Amino acid sequence: DRRCYAFFHPSMPNEPLIFVEVALVNGISTDVFELLDEKAPMINPQKADTAIFYSISNCQAGLAGVSFGNFLIKRVVADLASSLPGLKNFATLSPIPGFSAWLDKQAENEEDEEGQETRISNTAAEVIELLSAQSNIGDLLSSTSGTSKRAELARQLQQQLLSLCATYLLKAKKGNQVADRVAHFHLSNGASVKQINWAANLSDNGVEQSLGMMVNYLYDLKKVSSNHEHFAASHEVAASSDVRALASAVEKALAKGA
Repeated sequence: DRRCYAFFHPSMPNEPLIFVEVALVNGISTDVFELLDEKAPMINPQKADTAIFYSISNCQAGLAGVSFGNFLIKRVVADLASSLPGLKNFATLSPIPGFSAWLDKQAENEEDEEGQETRISNTAAEVIELLSAQSNIGDLLSSTSGTSKRAELARQLQQQLLSLCATYLLKAKKGNQVADRVAHFHLSNGASVKQINWAANLSDNGVEQSLGMMVNYLYDLKKVSSNHEHFAASHEVAASSDVRALASAVEKALAKGA
């Protein structure tokens, strides 16, 4: 139920150009450590309904920027769909590497690249202030259950950060591209933003990059081509209604405070 696919070149038969790791599971995965748990029970691949792409890596520095990942993912989806007809969903569990840096920028009320003041600086600043008072941010982010003041604070942060993250993924731009490099890769390949997962990676790196959140990008075989065309033409981000609702929550909060 764990597979690795790679592109090789005849002149380098023992070293891949790029590889992707895939987990065959039931339901869309929301926690990276569950995928990486070597002690987790193995499931029958024939009974899996979802293929999760959880790691994709270029192996040759000289090929940075060459979009082998685009071709590899599409080849892997085609291969899996053919060999395992029970698979209904093809999705990723992906990092959000630019979110924390973007949040800091909003909190500082910096101007974006179009010279406009950010509209969410107050919300971002409030979140940053709450986080800066914590000695162990990862522990706080995992404390959303219960009735303690700490749990209430964690739930408040959860609501705010999920909405801010949705805004980042759907609306933040770098030039004429979406700001997040991983989002740009998958969206340009025709994927859509399926859901944002709270406390999906509470490693030091996961907390530093995205405050523990990860995102599922969905490769819907019926919509990949049209998503790709719309994104290439207008950088329109395809996203689920749930993610769009999260982003709208920020706008509604701003409207109330205006």
